[in-house]
Amino acid sequence: MNLKSSTKTDVNMTELVIEINAESFENAVESAYRRQKKNISMPGFRKGKIPRKLCEKTYGENVFYEDAINTVLNAELPGLVEKAGLDLVDSPRVELTSVSKEKGASLKVVCVTKPEIHITEYKGLEAVRNEKEITDEDVQNQLENLQKRNAREVSVDNRATEMGDTVTLDFEGFFGDEAFEGGKGENYELPLGSGQFIPGFEEQVVGNELEKPFDVNVTFPENYSMEDYAGKEAVFHCIIHGITHEELPELDDEFVKDTSEFDTLDELKTDIHTKLEESTKNAADQSFENAIIEQLIELVEDPIPHVMFERRADALLNQFAAQLQEQGVSMDMYLQYTGMDQDSLKATYLERAEGEVKLRLALEQIAKQENVEVTDEELDEEVKKIAESSSVTEEQIRSAILDDVRTDLLVKKALDLVKEAAVIIDAPTEEPVAEESADATEEAVTE
Repeated sequence: MNLKSSTKTDVNMTELVIEINAESFENAVESAYRRQKKNISMPGFRKGKIPRKLCEKTYGENVFYEDAINTVLNAELPGLVEKAGLDLVDSPRVELTSVSKEKGASLKVVCVTKPEIHITEYKGLEAVRNEKEITDEDVQNQLENLQKRNAREVSVDNRATEMGDTVTLDFEGFFGDEAFEGGKGENYELPLGSGQFIPGFEEQVVGNELEKPFDVNVTFPENYSMEDYAGKEAVFHCIIHGITHEELPELDDEFVKDTSEFDTLDELKTDIHTKLEESTKNAADQSFENAIIEQLIELVEDPIPHVMFERRADALLNQFAAQLQEQGVSMDMYLQYTGMDQDSLKATYLERAEGEVKLRLALEQIAKQENVEVTDEELDEEVKKIAESSSVTEEQIRSAILDDVRTDLLVKKALDLVKEAAVIIDAPTEEPVAEESADATEEAVTE
């Protein structure tokens, strides 16, 4: 197979003209015949013993051409693409332009190539990085959350209900003397202050005692979801059968010993403070990085083959399917539940895929422009890390995806370079609302 010409026909599109000379073509056809003859049946002949000329006379001279050409392409086209200096992002489209035993075969191969990215002004990007200062109040909030997680429900029988209690009650609602649908409940557990019932209901449950009937008088909101009830006055006949409240443990050293790896409250506070600082730092770093990434994506203005977005969307979709599978949910079940099909679900990933493709292309180009390098030691360490976190061996990684691992490291280094060169700016302050605007707003609310 010979490369006759390589012509750039459009942005990210190159056309190769390839020829298989007569001798090579004849050898390929003969090999195709030998592979297929064992499956060819013909009266008077045993399988595998039918002469090639008889096969070609019976089924047509070109009966083995497709197999022969495909075999040659699979074996030699990758080398010719590399010789042409092309980096393909999609399977090439092959068109047979001529074929004969005397002259061999001529083919046109249309290649979609990786785009050339032109990116400048990636140094000095500006982004906000706000890292919240951790206060004693933040630490106290975490301690109170720990208290609540270890709280226990205690029954109450010697007092009336209070806001924050959970009551078990029966109730039935009436419009006048007529009970209405959906207004009845038995042994219903209602946390007072949760806002589960319409406004005014829970406040009137407060102050009542066990097994003593009482009434709650309320008015349904004008915007209530059931139009027939909206704006109506109602009375609920109620009786409480049980009262419980959360009893929080004391925040002391004994509590700390029981619920953590520490011996004293001060040690726990220090640990909480440290972890909150680490968390806020990570959040600030991530927010800063996301802002830089968004700007890098916007800097990419070169045309990119849509197939690259499609393939990335397919990869994201496959990742999602694997996550579903880990949860015991099949993709078919998910699609049925959401009412989507495969194409509409994939469409939801295309915007994200476009951003990820542009970002990677930009960072690959920056790494090239900045002469970023990955050392053998860094590559070895990354391969080892991947092997430890997966079910594949280091040898399998090296033989299958070593170039991808190297590129991933280059991209990461390029992003670090851009972040280090970025400028941290203060978050914009919100401008105070103009006095006349505030007045207008007030008027609109009170009208």
